[in-house]
Parts: sequence; structure tokens; C-alpha cells
Amino acid sequence: MVCIVDDDEAIRLATADLVSSLGWDAYAFASAEEFLASACVEQTTCLISDVLMPGLSGLDLHNRLIELGCAPPTILMTAVLSAVPPAEIQAKIKANSIMALLEKPVDAAILAQYLALISGGP
Repeated sequence: MVCIVDDDEAIRLATADLVSSLGWDAYAFASAEEFLASACVEQTTCLISDVLMPGLSGLDLHNRLIELGCAPPTILMTAVLSAVPPAEIQAKIKANSIMALLEKPVDAAILAQYLALISGGP
């Protein structure tokens, strides 16, 4: 199960469609808070989240999932790379707690490669 969290409806739905076309079950959420309130949190195989959102950011969401003890492999995406705190993201990527930081619009082939790395595949 791949969960997509993005406040931009068009991006959220397009990413969910792409993930579904790759054979995964995709669930889309408009905010980190909506995702955290769902029954999907502990079932998520991979989380794809926007970085900059109202309320909890994608990085805040990832940190919350670590605190809850159920942080899945996470792919962060953003339309504004210059607005992302590079040191914190790079540290988490090196620690293997975030798989990647991708720029929107996300390249389908690159996303497919990251999803293929996740054990258990679709």
C-alpha cells in the first residue's frame, strides 16, 4: 500500500494514478493530519509526501511516524527545492529514513525505480 500526501489535489490524484498504474494500491490524502487520522498508517508500505503543506510538513509527518514507530520508506517531493531544508533532508537520506527527495512534477520512471526498491513489490 502506497500512501500519497499532498495538499495540491491535481498532483495528489496524478501521483495516485501513476502509483496505481505501476500495480500498487494507492491511497491519497490532502494533509498529513488526514493521513495520521486514517487506518492506513500502520499498513503503509511506502509514503510519498509533499514537503511544503499547510499544517504538518512532509518532514514533520515523517518525524511523527518515526515517533509512532511505524515510519515506512518515504519519498518526499517538492515543487520548490530551494525552500527545503537541505541539511536535514540530506541527513535523513544518508540515515536511510528517507529514500529520496524528488522535484515535481515527479518523473514516472524515477518513481517506478524507487518503488521497485521496496521489498514486497506490488
